[in-house]
Amino acid sequence: MKHDIVEKNIGLMAVLILLVISSGFLVEVVPLFFLKEPNEPVEGLEPLSALELEGRDIYIREGCHVCHTQMIRPFRAETERYGHYSVAGEYVYEHPFLWGSKRTGPDLARVGGRYSDAWQRMHLFDPRSVVPESNMPAFPWLFENKVDHTDTAAKLKVMQRLGVPYTDEQIANAAAEVEGKYEIEALVAYLQQLGTVISTKR
Repeated sequence: MKHDIVEKNIGLMAVLILLVISSGFLVEVVPLFFLKEPNEPVEGLEPLSALELEGRDIYIREGCHVCHTQMIRPFRAETERYGHYSVAGEYVYEHPFLWGSKRTGPDLARVGGRYSDAWQRMHLFDPRSVVPESNMPAFPWLFENKVDHTDTAAKLKVMQRLGVPYTDEQIANAAAEVEGKYEIEALVAYLQQLGTVISTKR
């Protein structure tokens, strides 16, 4: 059989594998460099506030992105449960992206505004008090630790260099915006804005 020739010739197999991978890259990735839509923010998208950006860093630090995706695929089962599917323009200011496929917990791409701040706080302090079947750990230290505001302005400055349209005034006021805030306030602020740009347009 012809496949025997490929299987017994490691050099030929390596060349064919490289050819297949290169073809896939050309078909899937290269066109994105020439499309405007994936690089354009959706209407109404604003950069995260200093407090929300600190909340996002806490979200990453605590590993929330490991169990919760932020990417709703365009399938009926997903859109009926979570809302409008994710679009590239929602994520143009995200560095790094928090997409994924691991869902130990529900997708959070559209969680903003679905629950009150009080619910979010209780859920993070004692998850099973509001979701009895939850296997999420509690995060009581978020209610005790204050946000470290000393690097906030630098974080916004880096984001500005990456193309996020922060103004110099926003950067100058960043530390004052988060100083004295507890980590729970920052994390809830981040969660409450997730997906709201698309949600409000539905």
